[in-house]
Amino acid sequence: MGTDFWSPLKLSVEIAFVAGIITIVAGILIGKWMATHHFRGKLLLETVLLLPLVLPPTVVGFLLIIIFGKNSVLGNLIMWLFNQPVMFTWWAAVIASTVVAFPLMYQSAKNGFESVDQEIENAARVDGANEWQVFCLVSIPLALKALVSGGILSFTRALGEFGATLMFAGNIPGKTQTTPLAIYMAIDAGNMALAWTWVICMIGISFIMLLSIHLMQK
Repeated sequence: MGTDFWSPLKLSVEIAFVAGIITIVAGILIGKWMATHHFRGKLLLETVLLLPLVLPPTVVGFLLIIIFGKNSVLGNLIMWLFNQPVMFTWWAAVIASTVVAFPLMYQSAKNGFESVDQEIENAARVDGANEWQVFCLVSIPLALKALVSGGILSFTRALGEFGATLMFAGNIPGKTQTTPLAIYMAIDAGNMALAWTWVICMIGISFIMLLSIHLMQK
């Protein structure tokens, strides 16, 4: 198998890995904050955070184009800082994957932190631990199963992202053409053997990821 076969797989794993790291960090921090704070408008904010989970990927892609496009404030700022737009770049694929994967990590992290016994956290504070130490040494270890599950699900979701990536990052071979996009193009070209090979690879990776969640929970 040549580089044309491995390139989409390599891109998919790289993009999903970077998106997964961003998603895990953001999901843990925001999930912890949402699990321990009560304020007016919390339900509305949580609905917004979970919205990419139910929106059509094309809608997510469209919104990303509006937010990061050349006519937006953020798009112009990126253009000024890096002298190039973010659209149709490797980072555009990372952003698209991060947005669609974030709700899974956030929900898992929030549920995990809500299940932590606050009396254990308070006991650590009484023993002299500051909030950061309580968070790192008590809250995260106690919620670790939920966090790992959320991280794996987020990585798997980012790995399979298609619609938002196609709209926002494009389908550029060797640059933004991930495996889902390559499968679509192979089918469109009538190359079913190549499409099947990529499909089997994606099924294998996703199966291993999901199986590891079940084994960890046991």
